[in-house]
Order: sequence, then C-alpha cells, then structure tokens
Amino acid sequence: MHVDPLIMSRKSGERGGLLSSPLDPATLSSHAVTVEQLFKSTDAWSDGRGLNVLLYGAVGTGKSTVVRKLVQDWCRGSALTQFKLLVPFSCEDLSELSKVASLRDLVSRKYLHLKKHPLLSGEGNQAKDVLFIFNGMEKMKLDFRIGSTELCSDPNEPLPANVVVVNLLRKYLLPEASILVSTRLSAVDLIPQKYVSHYAQICGFSDPDRQRAYFTSRLLQGSKDSVLNPNAQSLVELLYLNLQRESQLAAACFLPSYCWLTCATLHYLHFTNAKAPIRTLTGIYTSFLRLNFGGEVMGSGTGAQMSLQDQHGSLMLYVVRTVGKLAFDGVTYKRTSFSEDELEQWIGGKTKTDEELRQLAVFRTDVLDFFLAPCVERSRNSNEALGENDQRRYVFAVPAMQEYLAALYVVLGENKSALEKMTKQVTVAIGQAGEDVSAIFNILSKFIPLRIFAVFNLLKLFPKLYEKISSRNRGNIAKTLATELFRSEDSYNEDVLDQVEQSLLGVHGPQPKQYCEGHPFELYPIFMGGLLHFGNRNLLQMLGCSIQSSTVVQITNALRKYLVRELSKPQPPEELMDLLVLLYEFQNPRLTAEVIASIRSIRLSNIRMTSLKCFILSSVLSCTPASYHLDKMDLSSCLLTHQMLEILSPAFRHTKNLNLQFNSLGPESCILLRDLLLDPKNAIRSLQLCDNPLLESGVCTLLEALQGNQSLTHLSLMHTGLGDQGALELAQRLQQHPVLQELNVAYNNIGDNAALALVDACREHPSIHTVHLYLNALSDVGKQSLYVRGDPHRTGRRVKVLASVTEGSDISEDWHPILNVIRKNASSWDRQRVQQQLQVFLRDLEWGRQQQPSLWKRLHFRRVEKGVRQTLRMLKNDNLPPP
Repeated sequence: MHVDPLIMSRKSGERGGLLSSPLDPATLSSHAVTVEQLFKSTDAWSDGRGLNVLLYGAVGTGKSTVVRKLVQDWCRGSALTQFKLLVPFSCEDLSELSKVASLRDLVSRKYLHLKKHPLLSGEGNQAKDVLFIFNGMEKMKLDFRIGSTELCSDPNEPLPANVVVVNLLRKYLLPEASILVSTRLSAVDLIPQKYVSHYAQICGFSDPDRQRAYFTSRLLQGSKDSVLNPNAQSLVELLYLNLQRESQLAAACFLPSYCWLTCATLHYLHFTNAKAPIRTLTGIYTSFLRLNFGGEVMGSGTGAQMSLQDQHGSLMLYVVRTVGKLAFDGVTYKRTSFSEDELEQWIGGKTKTDEELRQLAVFRTDVLDFFLAPCVERSRNSNEALGENDQRRYVFAVPAMQEYLAALYVVLGENKSALEKMTKQVTVAIGQAGEDVSAIFNILSKFIPLRIFAVFNLLKLFPKLYEKISSRNRGNIAKTLATELFRSEDSYNEDVLDQVEQSLLGVHGPQPKQYCEGHPFELYPIFMGGLLHFGNRNLLQMLGCSIQSSTVVQITNALRKYLVRELSKPQPPEELMDLLVLLYEFQNPRLTAEVIASIRSIRLSNIRMTSLKCFILSSVLSCTPASYHLDKMDLSSCLLTHQMLEILSPAFRHTKNLNLQFNSLGPESCILLRDLLLDPKNAIRSLQLCDNPLLESGVCTLLEALQGNQSLTHLSLMHTGLGDQGALELAQRLQQHPVLQELNVAYNNIGDNAALALVDACREHPSIHTVHLYLNALSDVGKQSLYVRGDPHRTGRRVKVLASVTEGSDISEDWHPILNVIRKNASSWDRQRVQQQLQVFLRDLEWGRQQQPSLWKRLHFRRVEKGVRQTLRMLKNDNLPPP
C-alpha cells in the first residue's frame, strides 16, 4: 500500500524553502515531479557523468518510504529501468562502521551476490548503468574539504565509509554512476552545490485528496469481503469530512507520518478483537516515535559535526527536555496553544554556547515543526488568546501527543527541581569517589588498624540519602497519576477512548457535554501508566530514554495504594472505564489483579461500548484468579452486539449479577448465553435481558440452559418478544430448574391462557415467589384469575403475581415498583402501547375505587391514580428520563 507524496523540483536558491502552510497551494512555487523525472540529464551534467539527486524534506514527510518504494518498483521493472544495477545503503549503518573498506567491499558485505560485479569494477563507462541510493545522509559526517578527505578513484581501495561516499559524490570514484541521496532540511548544505545536479523537496500530502487516498488504502486494506468493510467505509467518510473542514487534523496529516498514526489509532479503536495481537495506545505512540526518531542523535549541523550521543544524549531525549517540558507546562495549566514567546522560553531560552545554538538551529529546522503546528482553529469556549492576537499561536499536531510527551517528561523524572538534579550529580560523584577511597582504605586497614578509617564510610551516606529522596519523588509520580485519573471536574466527561475518537473523526451531531472549563487531559495519566510497560520501555531505550526497572517497581508499589484508595469511593461509569483503560495500558497482571480485587461491582451503564472496550474489560478481568467474583456487572444501555458479547464471554464468569438490558442482542446471542449458563465455572445468580430483541426462538434456546444450571435465581425477560409460545415453553421447563426465585416476563404480548399456564407452573415450583406479568395483553377476567391463582388462601402457596397496579378490588402492594419500571423504560418502548396500558391501569383503579366503602382506601386509590396520570403526562410531553 502506497500513496505518492508531493515532490517538488527546487532550484538551488530555494532549496531550503519550507511550505508556509500545507493547505495553501499558492506557496507551491515549483511544479511537481516524480523521482524518475529527476534523473533526466541536464546541460551541466552532459559530459558522461552520472547525476547526483538530493531529495530532502522535514521529519515525517516520507523520505524513507519513497526510497523503499522506489527500490521495490525498480525490482519489479516498473521504475528507473535505465539502470541495470541499483545499490541502496542506509547511512545510519555506514556511520557505524569502524573499519576501512573499499566500495566493492561495502557492496559485497550488504549484498553477497554482488561481490565482484563487473559494473562496479571501474573499467570503461560500465558504471553509467548503476544507481547508488544513500538514505538518511544527515547521519554521516561528510567533509568535502580536500585536506580532510583524500581523493580516491579506485573502487578496490579500502577507506572509511564517509570518504567513499564523498568521493562518489565528487565524481572521482565511478563518475559515470548516478546517486540519489535523501536527507533532512538541516543537512542540505552539507553537500556543496556544485556536486548536486537536482534538488527535490518532499512536501508530504499537501491536499486532502492525497490524505483521503492514503486513508482509503490503509483502512480498507484487508477488509474487503469481510464484516469490517462497511465499518471501514464509514470511517473513511467521517475522516474525510473532518479533513474537509480544514481542521487541525488536516494540518497534521500534511505529514504522512501523522496519517500513519491516525490510521493506526483508528485500527486500534475499531478493529480490535480477541484474535488480534495485543496493542495499546501508548505502544502505538511509542512505535510512532521509534519509526521517526529511532537511532537519531542530535548533531550540530556542521561538516565536522559531533553527535550529541557522545555529549548529552539522544535526539528523543532532547525532544523530551524541550518540547516535553512545554507539553508538561500546558497540561499543568490546562493550555493547548502556545505563543511564540512561550516556545522561545521553553525550547531555546537557556542555550548559551555556540554549540548549543547550532544544535538548537538544527532542532528547529528538522524537528520542531514535526510536533508543533500553527493553530488552525481555536476552541469556541477558549479565550486564552484574546489578548495576544498579534502573535501566532501553536498547538501540538495531534492533541494526544501533548499528553504523551508530558507523561514521558514526568516518568523520565525530568520535572525534578534544580536541587534534586544537583543532588543526583553530587551523589554520583561522591558515590564513585567513595567506592575508590573505601577500597584503598580497606586494604590499608589490614596493616594499620586505625579506627579513623571508619570515617570514610560517611561517603556512602549521601548516596543513600539521595535514594530516599528519589524514592519519594517516584511516589509523587504515582500520586500524580492517580490524582489526574480521578479528577472530580473530569468525572462526567466522555470516556477517554471516545475523546480520542472524536479528536480524529470530529463530532457529528450534538456536542458532548463538557463539565469542566478548558481542555480535559485524561490521556495524560493513562500514558504515564502505559510508559511503565516493559515493551514501551524497551522501545524508549532504543531512543535513548531509559526508565529503570527499579523506578517502575517503586512507582507501581505507590500506585497500587493510591488506586485502591480512590476506588473505595463511588466512581461514575466514565471514570471506571478510564481506570480499566489504564490497567490495560499498564499490562501488569499482578497490579491489575490487586487493584481489581478492591472492586466489588463494575457499573458501565450508558457507556458506548466498542469491541476495543469489551476486549479491555475482558483482558483486565482475566488477570484475576478464578475465585474472584464481582457482585454486579452492569452493562445496560451499552449498545452491545453479538460480536461484543463473544469478546466479553470470559469476563461474565467473574460476576454474580449480570445486567445486559437495553442492548442489541438478538436470538444468536442466546446461544452464547446458554453456553455461559451451562458452564460449571459460571456463578451468575441474576440475569437481566430486558429490552433485547431475543424473540421466541432466542428465548427457547436460552431456556435449554435451565436443566444444567444450578446458580440462576433471578431471570428477567421483560420486553424481549417472548409471546404466548415462549411463555408456554418457559412454563414447561421451569421444573427443570428448582432454584429459580423470581421471573420477569412483563411487556411480552402474553395472553390470558399462556399467563395462567405460567403462573400455575410457578405455583408448583418449589422456590419461585414472584412473577412479573404487567403490560401484557391480559383481559380483566385474566387478571382476576391470575390474582386468584396466586392467593395463598386458595392455592396453599403464595406466589406474588404482578399483573397490574390493582389486585381485584384492592391496590397492589407493588404498584410503586411497577410505575417506576414503566417510567425508567418507557422512553425506549412503544409509546402508544404504553399509553394504552396506563389507560387500562386508570380504568382498573377507577373500578376498584368505586368498590371501596372506606374513605381511607378511596383516598389511597386517588393517590395511585395521581401517580399513573403523572406518568401518562410525562410520556405525552416526552419528559421521561433516558433508559
């Protein structure tokens, strides 16, 4: 899968030019070209010499991808067919070579089959059919001064790798060969202009059509002829609508790397299932940085540059200490946009030496625009920039990147105070000196037993003191994580995964409710937890950002305490979902099991569940021992489907009370629920399936589990399309399950005969005490018969039958629960049907009131009538609460 980025032919005078805006075509001063067009001969290079093409661009514009695609196309014979031999090199690999080698040796080391290839012999003009590709030239120390790099024209002469490359570019070595070099903006001037025949700049995806082509190819890849295809198609459409708005995402996706990140995130959010490899959001962002900055060091940008690896550290660590510090300040003070003065303060304010200034210039040229972009639009509710209209403001290209870098800044311990940093440096120095001095005096004390030598043991005191300070600082990281996760002002926002999706696809329809001022940074603590996972630490280690295992242990031990303390308080469903995401990102089964052990119920009602959220819930609960059981798992009104139920099935074995009402579960889901109830490891006592279209066939399948199940005591099948046949089937199977105590089959269009048969079966059952039959198609005679059948004076056993707000000429003692159920659920039911039933209730109440001689009882009937009429008015005025 590949979409060509825009490549612009540049003149030497404008070779360093940057596009002022990815959305402004007026800035594209030159015409677009392909790589093949760049290898057409020019007048200045018509003397038999090969062409030197310099392909440059900012980080993330797709230089390496273009090179890889070019090599593949040449191998297929679809590009650059004028060359008989193509030899690609990684400059990062060449820069690591410590031994001298000839050009032919360099080629044969990487490509064994090209050893002693005649085109590389240097004889005649055979090299005109050869194309060398050097990818990432900024990683090599090239020096074109004659005094520093000797001349060489023999492909068999051993020389340092950088000398070989310089002589190829000079056209002293194999002058007929053509060369393609890719590099970053800051390194364009490292090759003198006289050695370059063509300059070309990769400009990324400069228009929404290229972005859409990439998203379509990527998101639809592998989804054809599968159930994912409609979902993928809708994702592409929503994404394209967001791009057309000229949103901040469109500005970010000017860089193909951010298109990759967007697609990877959407795949994670929408196509996660139990069979897919485990991926985390933190892992995606860490991999993203590894792809763009893996092995990178911070150079000074001069011909004799020295890598910062030998001086201070990696490029990624430099990013954390500058851009990460800016991100942390923004998260701390709830800001997402920054002025030019603030960028100068946080990123370049403390540079003093010439070397630091050169490194800062390289960083600004190559890297800064990768993370920060001019603000395209400001939030409607934000007025933080009203007084600074004279300054351009910048935001992070992707909002989540600010939270990721802030989290990395904290976890790496870069937010220490100046005293803590100085203490660490002094400790290291004293610790090293202490070890040397102690070793010397331990030897001398064998011969001169003076107690004074024990004084030198004080040298070991300072490192131990620092370790205590450091341990406390790591405890503060854990406290910060827990505090940010459970911020009260963010408690009722959308859950964090929905926020991530909205940042990519936009909000289509009513804006979600925002309960706090400013932008919520709820990914920040989750990234902090995810960065402690071994896989992410391993990738960060490759980037030069080290998180020690001892640090992780200390943070984890402190975090466990803070999380358990917070979970002792009631948490809204959104906050509980965020906690599950944190534990999943952490990927620490022991910590997860200990934290979940403090939870007795998981209430996620009204959370918009997706396959990913179901997988997270199931994965988190799989860390607990088999003996652990929740008192209740509430997944009502979560838009669950059969596919999601399959993912959740292992998690259901850990609950006693399972609430699945108000979802989209059909007859096929009953097969899975039947198998779950027949599983000897399940402990489900209460199963609520109200308002799911199970239908008669589905319920009959579910009832097959009654004979083999020994735990279920409460079963609710209200408004599931049961019908008369389903009720009769239920009546026949009840005796097979002797432990059932309560049965709810209200609002199922059950008639008199089926209802009477069901009540008779319940009366003969050893343990059933309550049957719900209201809102069914029952006649007045049928209701009276049901009341008589349940009367213990006439049948010998009491079975409470809830068929109406009245029982004969008396008020039912359960009239209030019946009205409550109707009020809670009526907004999702057939309004006309519910209104008819309420009118029947009023008629029953009026008839019963007329039969009462007692004034007190008539007043009681009036009270119940008032409640029914109030419910009826609420239904007509559409003033009922959501289910």
